[in-house]
Amino acid sequence: MPCPRDVLQRMTGHTGPVHVVSYSKGAATYCLSGGQDRSIRLWNPITGKEIKRYDAHGYEVLSVTCSHDNAKLASGGGDKSLFYWDVATGQTIRRISGHLGRINTVAFNEDASVVVSGSFDATVKIWDLKAQARSPIQSLDEARDAIQTLYVGTQEIVSGSVDGHFRTYDLRKGQLTSDYLGHPVTSIVPTKDLQTLLVTTLDGKIRLMDRKTGQCLNTFQGHKNESYRCRSVLDPKEESVILGDEDGRVWAWDLVTVRV
Repeated sequence: MPCPRDVLQRMTGHTGPVHVVSYSKGAATYCLSGGQDRSIRLWNPITGKEIKRYDAHGYEVLSVTCSHDNAKLASGGGDKSLFYWDVATGQTIRRISGHLGRINTVAFNEDASVVVSGSFDATVKIWDLKAQARSPIQSLDEARDAIQTLYVGTQEIVSGSVDGHFRTYDLRKGQLTSDYLGHPVTSIVPTKDLQTLLVTTLDGKIRLMDRKTGQCLNTFQGHKNESYRCRSVLDPKEESVILGDEDGRVWAWDLVTVRV
């Protein structure tokens, strides 16, 4: 698949650096952004217009995600608290405290009954959004440094940490599998068949990892990624690996041949 080379739309409105951008789920066509200005913005990426603004954070927003029905949002950042939002009204439904450091990443489970947060305090916390209790239903504290990225599946949670490990928690079996890459892990993206993971690290490499064997199947490199949390993604057809690097360049590799 050819990599797009033309700017289709530019969305302006944040008054500082933008830390995170994510698209809505399913057939919905809007995107979310969170920034240093403590706001979350909802955009129409086709027209470039801002649809709604969400203000409640007192510090920078580092992560934002929407539920699978696009009715709810979860966000986290420098507040050390997780914010749970109603998309339509723009109001916070709940603010959940419990982490001792900033929240770097948040993710819903499939039916948005649970939200998972990963923090600078090196813990992953699982929160039941239907319960009245304000404490997490589980806290995962095996990491030895900040949690930077999460993937939440139907029966598992995969976390990536600055300690160089990505850890898979099988919630059904109660088992933990840990893979060590030797460099801080900044993003984890599973393929659709869930057999492999695309793992980005701060040594300027992206690795396609076999989940059963822990073997590295392909390595994508050439970009600069040494200091910042860059995230790699797969295109919708899973033919290309795409990443924006620290030099401001967008890279695209063929998933099979590894050619740029």
